[in-house]
Amino acid sequence: MSNLMTSDDTRAARTEAVRALEAEFSELINRIRRILIDNANRVSPGMLPGAYKVFTTIVRREGITLSALAESLTSDKGQISRTVRELEQLGLVQRTPDPDDGRSSLLSPTPFGLERLAEARAPQENLLVDALEEWPVDDILNLTRLLHALTIGERPAS
Repeated sequence: MSNLMTSDDTRAARTEAVRALEAEFSELINRIRRILIDNANRVSPGMLPGAYKVFTTIVRREGITLSALAESLTSDKGQISRTVRELEQLGLVQRTPDPDDGRSSLLSPTPFGLERLAEARAPQENLLVDALEEWPVDDILNLTRLLHALTIGERPAS
């Protein structure tokens, strides 16, 4: 067999490789989903993963407006607004007036919210570090570079 594959063989090999990658992503997503469900319940028993995602986005993007939050999560502003109200009632999130727009508020975590999140994340905090313990740093950096390229839909830089 020659080293050169026909374009059909290349396409078939690529399709098979992508299907295997998709299966691994599916397993990874399921594992992450379980972690998020556990973390959400540790922040506040009964908290849904969607509310946890809203909360962690507010933590990451402190001082975000409701509109920017809804856009960031590609979600309905009304639904995000209801979720934010729930997070406020739990004492996890607070609103402050937006100095640039008096009609708008900036969302940020409360000290209590940050404390709950830190406690919720603690059991899995080192999960990824431990999972990659035997990996060379260059492999971790390469995986990060490749995932970033996939995320933004571009060909990876060499």
